[in-house]
Amino acid sequence: MALEQFKVGEGVTLTWLNGGVTHMDGGAMFGVVPKPLWSRKYPPNENNQITLRSDPLLIQADGKNILLESGIGNGKLSEKAKKNFGITQESKLDECLGQLELTKNDIDDVLMTHMHFDHANGLTEWKGDELVSSFPNAVIHVQETEWEEMKHPNIRSKNTYFKENWEGIAGQVETFKSDYEAVPGIKLIHTGGHSAGHCILHISRGGKELWHMADIMPTHAHQNVLWVLAYDDYPMDSIAKKQEYVLPAIEKESWFIFYHDHKYRAVRWDKSGKELLESVERNRSNE
Repeated sequence: MALEQFKVGEGVTLTWLNGGVTHMDGGAMFGVVPKPLWSRKYPPNENNQITLRSDPLLIQADGKNILLESGIGNGKLSEKAKKNFGITQESKLDECLGQLELTKNDIDDVLMTHMHFDHANGLTEWKGDELVSSFPNAVIHVQETEWEEMKHPNIRSKNTYFKENWEGIAGQVETFKSDYEAVPGIKLIHTGGHSAGHCILHISRGGKELWHMADIMPTHAHQNVLWVLAYDDYPMDSIAKKQEYVLPAIEKESWFIFYHDHKYRAVRWDKSGKELLESVERNRSNE
């Protein structure tokens, strides 16, 4: 299993880990955008589902092992849920970390953009009949509104905020309000939009600038500020934050990195946003 890596200056290495695969309805993933438009950029299967990776990003910087998101875990979902979410592969984090001569015990911090199941399922794992923390030595950073909704979901969000994903880690969680800087130049920023507590990640190191827009731009095909998800709780907020962050980043020809994209790990567009200047493609031999 070859792992894709990306160097950010001298002191930062990004490594994508295999966190599993879902297949979600393409119409839901592109909201009100007509299928003839979105399907040219991100092809669906015969069930109108699109392939979505759930691949955590290991950020090694300043002597720390920082994990962005946790994948979909293993053995956490019923067969019915796997079918509904189109899960064809569960997490392989242990194997991926092993290639780097690491284990889950070596993770110092976990940065969560939000706590939906496909991002948070990997936070806990079964140990006998008990769900325990997957990263026992880590501090887990979650935006405060997101953490409260995780613990007290409403009629809509209870379908993705599961007690199985927070009860075993509550003692490790540290919350923040507007932003959290893990190490200099690597920062979670609260945006809302996809969920009330949704965050994005900004990396500014070594003369490079990278943006991880999480689920307000889950794939390269969601670059258009108006292309937002039907899953978004506050779609107008998603649009506003894409205007605030995505458009200036494209103008600066910054990098964008992804958790869900089936094709690209990272891309950099020209100032018009119409042409790719550079990209890092996912190694499909791992499938």
